[in-house]
Amino acid sequence: MRFLLQSCLRVSTVFFRSPCTPSCLFLSQISPYFSRQMMHYQTEERGRPNTTDYRIYFKTTDGKYISPFHDIPLFAESEQENDVPLKKVKKNDNEILFNMVVEVPRWSNAKMEIATKETLNPIKQDVKKGKLRYVANVFPHKGYIWNYGALPQTWEDPNHTDKDTCCCGDNDPIDVCDIGSKVCSAGQVIQVKVLGILAMIDEGETDWKVIAINAEDPDAPVLNSIEDVQKSRPGHLEATVDWFRKYKVPDGKPENQFAFNGQFKDKDFALEIIKSTHEHWKALVLKQAKGGEINCKNLSVCESPFKCDEEETSAVVKSTPECGKAEPVPPEVDRWHFLSK
Repeated sequence: MRFLLQSCLRVSTVFFRSPCTPSCLFLSQISPYFSRQMMHYQTEERGRPNTTDYRIYFKTTDGKYISPFHDIPLFAESEQENDVPLKKVKKNDNEILFNMVVEVPRWSNAKMEIATKETLNPIKQDVKKGKLRYVANVFPHKGYIWNYGALPQTWEDPNHTDKDTCCCGDNDPIDVCDIGSKVCSAGQVIQVKVLGILAMIDEGETDWKVIAINAEDPDAPVLNSIEDVQKSRPGHLEATVDWFRKYKVPDGKPENQFAFNGQFKDKDFALEIIKSTHEHWKALVLKQAKGGEINCKNLSVCESPFKCDEEETSAVVKSTPECGKAEPVPPEVDRWHFLSK
């Protein structure tokens, strides 16, 4: 990713639907369509990194600010002509790709996340009791052990109780762990292939963790299932469960629990969960579900009552502090924590 230091802009590429996406183009089921449209986008930093006013906003190269939660499509590959979906292309399920918004680069500690309650849903650092949140280094793990982020246009509805976990959703987009070898940047959008899913129970809420791999990773062609990960990367999935189980313990919280005895579910199961959370998001953005404090303003969902114009979105960004010099990271972030078995 290229950094434009003078303007605090970062440039990347993402598959993006036309500026106005009718509801008929929402994919009602997981299906391997293939894209003929591609659009570049930029991420614009505002405020000072490592402070509570730091934000990463998203916009297209023609200057339109967008929400990474609502305006970036879930599916990285879709095919359409004159606003009408083309006939389904029969291809292998392994070729289905999803857009992933990277919130936290691998090996970093700052708990960055899509700000679901803010207009345009920029990426910001989470705050707890007035202090910026950093995940602890729980030996042998340094920060996050994968590129961590979310699938856009998904929502774990807190009013919906999952039939398998018997817990409600956590009110966020569904989380993704990219196990590819490349270290990404916060705000980068990558195309990923889903391999499986883990059901974490966080303080009584269902918090799904999709396991995926960057489609550009050299190992992507040979990793097509959670079983492939177990065979070719021994210990990786066990480390993932260990990380999620213990990462809050240094903060004085109990270990996280898991449904299915901490076992990963396969790709087909993961695709059904993604489909379900995409349906919940559709209800949210069309005001057919109660979203509470969730901010649904968007630029591209035509039938959404939350759709706004470019002037409004631009005013939101311009009202925030300009990009400034980063503050130093607190030295305690580098501390190692050794937990007993």
